[in-house]
Amino acid sequence: MTQKQNSIFYGWKIVFVMAITSSMTMALGTLNFGLFIKPMGDELLIGRSYFGWASTARQIVGGLTSPILGPWIDKYGARILLPVGVTITGIGLILLGFNSSGIIMILIFGAIGITSLGGPGALITTVPISKWFVEKRGKALAITSLGVPIGAMIFVPLTQFFIDISGWRNTWIIFGFISMLIIIPPALWLLRRQPEDIGLVPDGELIESKNLKDKETSWEFEEAFKTRVFWKITFCLTVISIATGTIAIHRIPAFMDRGLEPQLIALATAFDAVCAGISTFFVGNLVKKLGIRLLGTLSFLFLAIASIITIYAYSFWVIFISMAIFGLGIGGLMFIHSFIWADYFGRKNLGTIRGKITPFILIIGGIGAPVSGYVRDYTGSYQSIWFAGLIMMIISALIFSTCKKPIKNIEYN
Repeated sequence: MTQKQNSIFYGWKIVFVMAITSSMTMALGTLNFGLFIKPMGDELLIGRSYFGWASTARQIVGGLTSPILGPWIDKYGARILLPVGVTITGIGLILLGFNSSGIIMILIFGAIGITSLGGPGALITTVPISKWFVEKRGKALAITSLGVPIGAMIFVPLTQFFIDISGWRNTWIIFGFISMLIIIPPALWLLRRQPEDIGLVPDGELIESKNLKDKETSWEFEEAFKTRVFWKITFCLTVISIATGTIAIHRIPAFMDRGLEPQLIALATAFDAVCAGISTFFVGNLVKKLGIRLLGTLSFLFLAIASIITIYAYSFWVIFISMAIFGLGIGGLMFIHSFIWADYFGRKNLGTIRGKITPFILIIGGIGAPVSGYVRDYTGSYQSIWFAGLIMMIISALIFSTCKKPIKNIEYN
């Protein structure tokens, strides 16, 4: 099978499926999770730390399974893994509708984390795109990111609407079924592992006019592991994960504690994701011109600025602005996770490389959310832990600005 000169490159079908998946993940206990915290906490009589641990359990399990999933994606692709992941997540959401305690909620979120669907460790949705594109990788990831704002505009307000009319239990159940219906059919129909499997090469070049040698240098994991930049990137992504964890899900119930209407918070939260998608889209289209170091550093600084505003936000418009700036930073951070490993170390062993380093990022990075919950439960305020997160964001920005792309024959030999 070869690619005809004027037909659409098959890789864009992969982008289409992942954009749909990105859209749906906004309803899978990720961005919309904060809207459940207050009604669930009030009914189940559990503190904020439980919700922090639920988020962290998802990350910890995702980190533990990523060394297995990464090589599987390299070898088999996501055609079966994505439907399996969505099925596990959908069943988990349905079970949340019957949840009766904080401990059970944490266990369910841990099970949902097996395939890390919807988070920074979502290898199943990001690695395949990098397999299909090299020169157009930034553009492909940018287009995929448009699923985030679309999903946020639909599913975040819808989450609050369902909670208001039918309660938080039915809302979890509804989204569990919807996720499986929307994602599984196109995944089974369209996904393929990599272009070489169907007679193509990355970016849509004709196989007759190009040999199958990569247009970029690919590193083995052992080679990448020995470079200094590998560990600097890992440190930055881990620390920024801790920092964002202290504030990301907790700011929503914090705003409710300050007296803001839940529907207005849902609107601001949706706009957060809209800004994240816009940010990822522009970062993806600018990365070849400006470089990932500059754009990543700016993204970390946006998160720091948003955190400062969040600490002192007590009116809707200030909260709205803080959410928007936070979204711009998160969009850049999402792009870094998806792009930098393939750009710096190639696509051949991308799943393996990301799979083996993701445990550090997710497990250690996951401590931010529960620690923030404990601080709130015991002090009555998030302020001290949010300031600590702010400092970590600034440190991460400074170090990331020094992460130069490695040159294999110099770094490794």
